[in-house]
Amino acid sequence: MMCFCCIIQALISLHSNKMESLRLPRRLSLQKGSMRILHKVMVKSLQGEVGGGTNPGGAEVTDQTKESDSSSDSHSESDGDLSLADMIKLVEEKDGLLEEKQKEIEQMKEKIVRTLAEMENVMARTRREADNSKKFAVQNFAKDLLDVADNLGRASAHVKGSFSKIDESNDTAGAVPLLETLLEGVEMTEKQLGEVFRKYGVKKFDPTNEPFDPNMHNAVFQVPDNSKPPGTVAHVLKAGYMLYDRVIRPAEVSVTQAPDPDADKNNTSNKDSDA
Repeated sequence: MMCFCCIIQALISLHSNKMESLRLPRRLSLQKGSMRILHKVMVKSLQGEVGGGTNPGGAEVTDQTKESDSSSDSHSESDGDLSLADMIKLVEEKDGLLEEKQKEIEQMKEKIVRTLAEMENVMARTRREADNSKKFAVQNFAKDLLDVADNLGRASAHVKGSFSKIDESNDTAGAVPLLETLLEGVEMTEKQLGEVFRKYGVKKFDPTNEPFDPNMHNAVFQVPDNSKPPGTVAHVLKAGYMLYDRVIRPAEVSVTQAPDPDADKNNTSNKDSDA
């Protein structure tokens, strides 16, 4: 009987402990709810006191606050409108500035293209002038040697003509072998000088029977000649020379012309009168 009573008491204590554990969260929730209610009541009481006259300037402060809030809202709206207009104006200004810069860029491109073309022209002209300077550097020196070449040619021609005047049967002094040696030396010198001329681009030209060209020929006199067309080179008094494609000395020539029929008639009449 005693054991049964102990068991009953133990069950009752366990049940009471379980109920306490269940009631504790409920108490805590009730305490939290009561704190919220108390906070609301205190706020309402404070608002009632402010409205009842304990702080007479509170209403004015509240009104001023409301007015300031409304004015700040209106100002913010107007500021928003102005900023939008400013943004549109700023975008338009930037677009105009961008167009101006684009035009400046195009102008700079044109200037750069023109400058590059001018530089290429200058480089080509400079290269051409350098080539011409290198090519025609010996022009003055070659012109000074042309008279030497002419004298060598005259000397060889004179020696050749002298052979016909010498009687080899009466040549007791041995002049013929000396003249032959002299002629051989002059011809060798003339030939070597011609090779040096050709090495440096100097060429000799003989325009006999060619049409007269004032750029390459210098007409000394005219010769009446029916056998050739008028304006033809009849004789070459002095040969011409060219340095590559440049004439450094024009050839001195005589040019043919058509005979004057009046002059022929006068000559015939003069012959008849003499007869």
